[in-house]
Amino acid sequence: MNSRQNLDLSAYLVVGPENTKGRPVTQIIKEAVVAGFTCVQIRSKFASARELITLTAQAARVIAEVGSPEAVTLLVDDRLDVILAARKQQIKVDGIHVGQSDIPVEVCREYLGKNAIIGLSARTNELFEYIKTVDTALIDYFGAGPLHETATKPDCGLDRDGKVKTRSFADFEKLAKLSPIPVVVGGGVKHNDIPQLAQTGVDGFFVVSAVSEAENPGLEATRLVESWKSAKIS
Repeated sequence: MNSRQNLDLSAYLVVGPENTKGRPVTQIIKEAVVAGFTCVQIRSKFASARELITLTAQAARVIAEVGSPEAVTLLVDDRLDVILAARKQQIKVDGIHVGQSDIPVEVCREYLGKNAIIGLSARTNELFEYIKTVDTALIDYFGAGPLHETATKPDCGLDRDGKVKTRSFADFEKLAKLSPIPVVVGGGVKHNDIPQLAQTGVDGFFVVSAVSEAENPGLEATRLVESWKSAKIS
């Protein structure tokens, strides 16, 4: 199956055990998928490889039980080794998301094959020049942000001086027009940002704490999805 043909970035959840207020990661994923989230990324800077493989297997099982494995994309952040080990165990994982300082995309493509999804965090510095010049042949989408400063990932959007550089809705509108591949935007995104973000022309939003740390993750996930859909129709 070609995961790249089914990629829908409209509602993208990033989640790991450190972001759930002690609740099972699978519970958060289940509620988000039921609510209509189309992409799930497993991300943890603290979990071991074995823990991440187990978590990926659990996530794949939940997606298969409550959603559609073809309609919901499952990615792992940064850890090519985890994805390869998971696939060896016949776990359905669709691809990887990498940052600028992570494993190179050409290595990911070589090991994961032509049908895997590879997402790349766009550079915050010189964002527009970067989008114009980077070779996008090996990647499927850009992750861009932050819209706001975020405690979930305090290093998101650091410029060369070590200061966080947030981006405006106008920046994302320009980015969507310039980028030859889909763009998904996050970084402190909340429900009240969705209508304006949807109007920029980007392909989706990604959230962490807005869902995973919400008092009622399913309810908040539903509000986000419905708000995005409504804004796209209007």
